[in-house]
Amino acid sequence: MTSPLAIHDRFVRRVSALVPDAFLLLVARLGIAGVFFLSGRSKVDGILHITDGTYELFRTEYALPLIPPEIAAVAATWSEHVFSILLVLGLATRFSALALLGMTLVIEIFVYPDAWPTHLSWAAILLPLIFRGGGAWSLDAIMRRLRVAGEARG
Repeated sequence: MTSPLAIHDRFVRRVSALVPDAFLLLVARLGIAGVFFLSGRSKVDGILHITDGTYELFRTEYALPLIPPEIAAVAATWSEHVFSILLVLGLATRFSALALLGMTLVIEIFVYPDAWPTHLSWAAILLPLIFRGGGAWSLDAIMRRLRVAGEARG
């Protein structure tokens, strides 16, 4: 007779084989990119014109230590746009995820410390991207395959 543990293990192996890691990493990239990109879009008018309201938020509500609010507003807005787009493309995935995790930590520590459940969920999505990369369905992986093929040829 087959043990319940063996049945469970066989089931988990079969289900895991149905969903490739590349798909899970793609979903992580797209999901977290959406969160940060939409946050960046809320700070601008048009393409990338930072609103007066954004500067005011960084002067009053966000009020980060050690960095002038005008610089923080620009850095945060551009970071949310650029790193989100890079994540969607799967380009510089590890660096982009690390940058957004750093932004998340700053928000958690200095701006909204009571929002730790949200920030923890963002970290849970970003950490696999930092440690595993963008997956097989990313520009990082395509560029790596092309580089390896080029090195093999000569």
